[in-house]
Amino acid sequence: MRKILCYFFLLLSSASLIFHPAAGNQKPGKSVLFLWWNVENLFDPQNDPLTDDDDFTPEGKLQWTEKKLLLKEMRIRHLLTAVAAHPDYRKYPDILAFAEVENRKVFDETLSGIQEVRYKSIYFESSDPRGIDIGLGYNPQTLRPTVSKAYSVPLARQTRKIIVAGFSAAGHPFHVILNHWPSRAFDTGWSEPKRLAAAKVTRHIVDSLLVGNPKADIIVMGDFNDEPDDRSIKQVLGSSFDTANVKAHSNTLLYNCWSGYKGIGSYFYNNHWQQIDQILLSAGMLDNKGFFAPDNAFRCFAFSRLLDESGKKPYATYEKRKYKGGYSDHLPLLLKARIAD
Repeated sequence: MRKILCYFFLLLSSASLIFHPAAGNQKPGKSVLFLWWNVENLFDPQNDPLTDDDDFTPEGKLQWTEKKLLLKEMRIRHLLTAVAAHPDYRKYPDILAFAEVENRKVFDETLSGIQEVRYKSIYFESSDPRGIDIGLGYNPQTLRPTVSKAYSVPLARQTRKIIVAGFSAAGHPFHVILNHWPSRAFDTGWSEPKRLAAAKVTRHIVDSLLVGNPKADIIVMGDFNDEPDDRSIKQVLGSSFDTANVKAHSNTLLYNCWSGYKGIGSYFYNNHWQQIDQILLSAGMLDNKGFFAPDNAFRCFAFSRLLDESGKKPYATYEKRKYKGGYSDHLPLLLKARIAD
């Protein structure tokens, strides 16, 4: 069955991609490509007695099996190949971050199937009751890691850790801050304070980096479970759609890359697209010097196979607890940063 599925996906990739992906053994070039994606429950089928993962076992409610995991991993790798084949990128992401990963083993196993890039991972286990984490992969041929740390959010019920990692690209330092904030389950009055608490931690990390270097290049990515105009994002984190305002108030504001975006959102709920996955940038990323994000650096990446038969929402792995076999209930985000001459 494994050989059959591999052959199926080889045909699928050949039929759906026109351009050949770039090789992964790259020297530090003129761009650094970031990808954020909530991959929707990248679980292995083994039962972990320390976490609430019973549904994702062969005997569980979702009947999760090795075969389904294999297809899930192939879907993820197909998406990465599609990015590398796209004429605007022609490369695999230099940095990729996945939300909803059960453990480092399944994360590394998924990335190991990408032959063109030998990704290395930075991984912190969280105290989330379901055991889901954020997995961070990077291309060691183009980036040099410098420092990484995980921060806990002070809540009675533990949630995902917030990850900060430093890198250097062709001698230019930058930091990424990765988030998967508490969900909108139940009503806003009950869940919003949890996201406000997470926002304060992320803001603290940003402020700490800016104290060390007011012109620091910082990329904040994540599934925030709030949209750009919600309090946690706009007020606490300091999100703005105005580049001039961010530059004028560089110590308090971050530029939200959804500004002026004409495409669809990353998540579909109640019959409309939402922008709960976001990428935000420090003012240092807007100066067109050294390491920076040019105009049109951001994209919510989608192609026909990432959407369901209706073409109006993501092709999810599960929908209302019914197995669909798709990619994810979220679409990925891309940011193509540049390195100045």
